Amino acid sequence: MLTDWGFPDFDDHEGVHLFTDRDSGLSAVIAIHSTKLGPAAGGVRFWNYADSKAAITDALRLSRGMSYKNAMAGLPMGGGKGVVLAPRQGAAITPAQLEAFGRAVESLGGRYVTAEDVGMSENSMKIVATQTRHVSGLPVAAGSAGGDPGPVTAMGVYLGVKAAAKRGLGADSMRGVRVSIQGVGSVGGGLARLLAKDGAVLTLADIHGEHAKALAAEIGAAVVPTEEILGLETDIVSPNALGAILTEASIAALRCKVVAGGANNQLATRADGHRLHGRGILYAPDYVINAGGIINVGLEYLGLGDRAEVMARVDKIPERLIEVWDESDRTGDPESEVADRIAQRLIGRG
Repeated sequence: MLTDWGFPDFDDHEGVHLFTDRDSGLSAVIAIHSTKLGPAAGGVRFWNYADSKAAITDALRLSRGMSYKNAMAGLPMGGGKGVVLAPRQGAAITPAQLEAFGRAVESLGGRYVTAEDVGMSENSMKIVATQTRHVSGLPVAAGSAGGDPGPVTAMGVYLGVKAAAKRGLGADSMRGVRVSIQGVGSVGGGLARLLAKDGAVLTLADIHGEHAKALAAEIGAAVVPTEEILGLETDIVSPNALGAILTEASIAALRCKVVAGGANNQLATRADGHRLHGRGILYAPDYVINAGGIINVGLEYLGLGDRAEVMARVDKIPERLIEVWDESDRTGDPESEVADRIAQRLIGRG
């Protein structure tokens, strides 16, 4: 008898693996959603979760998103994700825990390929790589594919935001376009710098308030508290922090025409995609617009191209968004549903 195992986000995942290592204190989850197109690729994040169930849920959602993201990006890779449970907010992962996580990855025999995500870095991956070869996002020579995926993700999101501004606002230039950016880490911060050069009017928010203030001073942006950013009157809301921030309540409070950002799993539930669509707000599905990073580390792992090939593929992100928006217009279905439908067909689940 089939069961969802008590997790609503379980989606016929091929495997959900729980790991502990007493010596290092590692507690980790690796979820493999699909290997239909190739090894399940997706980064690992280090985060303080409310409980183990929240960590498993995040891994389930993120791994499914990676299946869709890799398929939509045209990569011969499936979808997986790792999460390492931090004992408290602000804790740093230890070298011993990274080594233990590397051994966990190795135990899966190449079915899962990891890379850096929230709370991880290139140096983290160097330590993981001492225990497994199934890792990407490692330091590389200039001009090569790979390395820190953050800046490449930011570039893809930037191209997608410009495409969304043209589609949703009729804007041929970002000059004067108001963009509210939630989260200014590697991706959100990179996006903000690119948009500032184009003359966009930016408002920033981040849980690390001093970081947001420093960036705002650098690029001439405004700063608001995190609890205010989604409700500002603006043209574009760009979520670039953690997921599940587009809820029934937050969508009702939006005062924008476009939502386009790099955060994974922005919609808290499937119904929230319908809510956005019902309000006439153009949505850029997250796993389409934020594919730059996985294109970068995926090509690195597969050995399929250099940095020029990475950027050529990233340049196609607006084309994929337009494909989704066009079908949404034809069918009347929400952009989120259209993107899921296309991705599901690609991985043989449509």
